[in-house]
Amino acid sequence: MIGLSMCDTRWLPEVCLKISLISIAKKERTIYDPLYGELIKMLSRFAQVEELELFPKEVLKAHTQSTAIAQASYTSVLTPYLSKGYNVALHPAGKNIDSIEFSKLLSDKMSLNFFVGGAYGFEEDFVASCHQALSLSTLTMSHKIAKAVLLEQIYRGFTILNAHPYHK
Repeated sequence: MIGLSMCDTRWLPEVCLKISLISIAKKERTIYDPLYGELIKMLSRFAQVEELELFPKEVLKAHTQSTAIAQASYTSVLTPYLSKGYNVALHPAGKNIDSIEFSKLLSDKMSLNFFVGGAYGFEEDFVASCHQALSLSTLTMSHKIAKAVLLEQIYRGFTILNAHPYHK
């Protein structure tokens, strides 16, 4: 197994994995915020986590027009965030993997971006522009629940890589 060192950006900023959760969502306080905060705090020993919730006026307007126009607006908003890092689209038709395989996504990368589409999902072209498409479950879940599941799986993945007893 590959052990990952503590992520302390004061001392080793160049070796700290940066994880971005980029979603089409309205910024609003929810009952899940304490859970997100706790998971991000737990993750801070392994990675720097950034959350971006994007819902500009163009997306709001597109939602009143059609599925295709809404999806195109998501692509327009999210494409600038496709970076040199490894890009993963969370998509219902994406690959289903277990926690062990998920943990492998976290190793040997310096930047990892997870994209969560809006209510109408992604355009296929956007999904194809990502390195990988993953499905968190065959169940339908809200973005808020999906975010909690994703953060927990990221933490679980790091504990697997570091032989920590959290994952039994």
